[in-house]
Amino acid sequence: MRLAFILVLAASSFAAERSFDVVVYGGTAGGVVAAVTAAREGLNTALVSPDKHLGGMVSGGLSNTDIGKKEVIGGSALEFYLRAGRKYGLGDFGQEIAWRHEPHVAEEVFRQMIASSGAHVFEARLKERGGVRKPGARIESIETENGDVFRARVFIDASYEGDVMAQAGVSYTVGRESSAEFGESLAGVRDKTPLHQFLVDILPRDEAGKLLREISTRQLPPPGTADRAVQAYNYRFCFSQVAANQAPFRKPAGYDPARYALFAKLVAARTKAEGRVPALGSVLSINTIPNGKADINNTGAVSTDYVGGSWEYPDASYAKRAEIASAHRVYDEGFLYFLANDASVPGALRAEMNRWGTCKDEFADNGHWPYHLSIREARRMKGEFTMTQKDLQTDLLKPDAIGMGSYNSDSHNVERIVAPDGFVRNEGDMQVAVKPYQIPYRILLPKKAETTNLLVSAAFSASHVAYSSVRMEPQYMILGQAAGVAAKMAIASGAAVQDIDTAALRSTLVKQGAVMEYEPGAQAAAAAIVRQRAGR
Repeated sequence: MRLAFILVLAASSFAAERSFDVVVYGGTAGGVVAAVTAAREGLNTALVSPDKHLGGMVSGGLSNTDIGKKEVIGGSALEFYLRAGRKYGLGDFGQEIAWRHEPHVAEEVFRQMIASSGAHVFEARLKERGGVRKPGARIESIETENGDVFRARVFIDASYEGDVMAQAGVSYTVGRESSAEFGESLAGVRDKTPLHQFLVDILPRDEAGKLLREISTRQLPPPGTADRAVQAYNYRFCFSQVAANQAPFRKPAGYDPARYALFAKLVAARTKAEGRVPALGSVLSINTIPNGKADINNTGAVSTDYVGGSWEYPDASYAKRAEIASAHRVYDEGFLYFLANDASVPGALRAEMNRWGTCKDEFADNGHWPYHLSIREARRMKGEFTMTQKDLQTDLLKPDAIGMGSYNSDSHNVERIVAPDGFVRNEGDMQVAVKPYQIPYRILLPKKAETTNLLVSAAFSASHVAYSSVRMEPQYMILGQAAGVAAKMAIASGAAVQDIDTAALRSTLVKQGAVMEYEPGAQAAAAAIVRQRAGR
């Protein structure tokens, strides 16, 4: 009942001015956790979400959790998975099903966490220009498109795009640094990469000599060179193999099968080289989730990633972003339809595809299409400390640790090119193992001279290489929890967010079930705390 009242307020048409202790912008998983944490800390908290549906990619199609080492995930992130497991009648978050939840279950869990915390939820988008009022080094308020003004003592930008951060005048970057900038061997333009790559030689032109679609004509600079390239985006789908719950793959408006000729050539070349038709699992990543469903993602050389289509997104206007998202939908919807229906796709592969359909009971108010484009990387803050490759591989411990990460450095391709040998190649992929590492509080902090009451939990301060590992959804939630506690400490002490006691921050997070050490028993101790908190 309480949540319904809050949402009615959020949907009201008249502009209002409201004051809170903390305002969190962004209805991502990390944003929800930040708001829940701040509210549990006793702060009057608002979650301002530009999206109707809460949870970002966690409820928007990314159901097969990118875990890395499960043992490093604690605190409110672990609480989310415990609650998800309980939705399926399980009492233990460790059951595999909890980490492979259905999209609607994820949103139910987030809404329950918000409702029980007492945080207020408002569905509104930051005003595109002049949305942040910052007369000095402190943000005074943010204004949304409907004219509502939200004042707060501390703000948390949990949006994938870092829109509050950018409007607040905080330094940020987009794209890839050079290898020389931070001494990163993985930085910049990538040399030959073996994964999600063309493993058979494909000529880039059709029989008439015309360059095939989705191939760039750019000549690459030397490996390690900086550029503005952004890793590929796509939609993460939820498929069903239960006939009664299947919606058919739809033909998008303006569908042109010639757009997927490169994919057809690749399948034909693979069939010849391998002596058999490629399996569906080699062109789509298929990970089963409960109730006859699967989380579908990109895999291989040509799949659901719209390679090269994301570069303008981070700094684009809202209208341009909507256009880019629509272009991704057209590409992905067309790709699925082509795979299921085009005669150039071998019959065995088409038949395997047609055993699936999109889920009728997911994303029901959006034509069964995922709510969120997978924004794998957008703006990245240039803050008090920039996390880089060495922080994932050698400099693993941090004096101001707020949690841990462990997923491999994972950047999707940024471009599809004609290589010097004349064949098609993908560029930009990064799949490099890391060691479990501590995440420092400092990556949430803008430079003190720029802003003293803003924490940035999604567009945090990291190089492209480091961001590619830390960007996983459990880590966004871990960072959101730390931001919520840090906000309470800054308000209680009257200090800038850069000046709080980080030892006390770490201590509080550990008491809330955060994991700071990759060692036997660390997560078990955290889980006991989390179970107690989730039992509220």
